[in-house]
Amino acid sequence: MAGDADWTKRGLDYEPPHIDTSKAHSARVYDYFLGGKDNYPPDREAAEQLLKAVPSARTSVRQNRMFLHRVTRYLAAEHGVDQFLDIGTGIPTSPNLHEIAQQVNPAARVVYLDDDPIVLAHAHARLTSSPQGQVAYIHADMRETEAVLAKPDLTTTLDLKRPVALFILSTLHLIPTQEETIDLLRRYMSALAPGSFLALSVSTNDHTPATGNQAQSVLKTHGIPVLARTKPQVEELFDGMEPIEPGVTLVHRWRPDAESEEVRASEVGLYCGVARKP
Repeated sequence: MAGDADWTKRGLDYEPPHIDTSKAHSARVYDYFLGGKDNYPPDREAAEQLLKAVPSARTSVRQNRMFLHRVTRYLAAEHGVDQFLDIGTGIPTSPNLHEIAQQVNPAARVVYLDDDPIVLAHAHARLTSSPQGQVAYIHADMRETEAVLAKPDLTTTLDLKRPVALFILSTLHLIPTQEETIDLLRRYMSALAPGSFLALSVSTNDHTPATGNQAQSVLKTHGIPVLARTKPQVEELFDGMEPIEPGVTLVHRWRPDAESEEVRASEVGLYCGVARKP
C-alpha cells in the first residue's frame, strides 16, 4: 500500500513498472537502432553484436519505421481509416502512428498496445492526442486477445463496429510457430468490422540467408528468439483477405518514397503486407 500511495502522490494513474535492465529486450534494441536513448547496456551490446553479424540491421529497422509512416498515411488518406490499433508499438518514437494519422484526419483515434514496462513508462507522457482525436495505451500481452479487446481503454477509444486498421509490425516473429501466429491474427480480425485492414511486417532471411541466420543466432543468445519466414509463409498470414498492391514485399518496396527506392534488397530482412477484410 505504501508503494501505491507513493505513485498516487506523484500524480500517476498507474503503478510505475519494474524494468528489468539486466538483459536485452527487443523493443529497446529496436529503440537503439532508431537512435533512441531508452535502452541499456545489454540492449546496446545485443544491437552492436547484431550489427557485426548484419551491418545493414539498422537500415532494416529504419525502413520498417518508414513503412509504418507510409501505410498509416495511405490508409488514412486513401481509404478514410480513422481508427487504428497498433500492437507491439515499441518505445514511442516521433512521429508516432497517431501523429501521422492525425496529420491527415485530426479526429483519428489510436490505441497502442505493448507489454514492455519501459514502453509503459514513456507512453503516458509521449503518446498525446490532438484535441479532436483520441489516443490510449494498453499494457498487456497481445496473445491475450479476448482480454485486450475487452479493455475499457480500447472499447471507449475505438468503435469495433466500424473499420479499424490493425498494425502488428516487427512483432509476430517473436511468436514461436506459424500456427500460433495464424490463430492470433484470426482472433483479432474476427473481432473487427468488414472493411478493416491488417498491416504486418515480419522477419525474413529470403534475401539475406547467411547474415539472417547469424542475426537469429545473436538474438537467441540474448534471449530474443526470432522466427524468420519465407514469402509464401507471410502470404499465408493474409489468407481470406483482399491484398493491397503491391502485396507481400520487402518493407522498403511497399509504395516507396525516393529514399526507400535507393535501398537494396540485401539490406532488408523484413517482409510486409497490407490487406482488407472483406
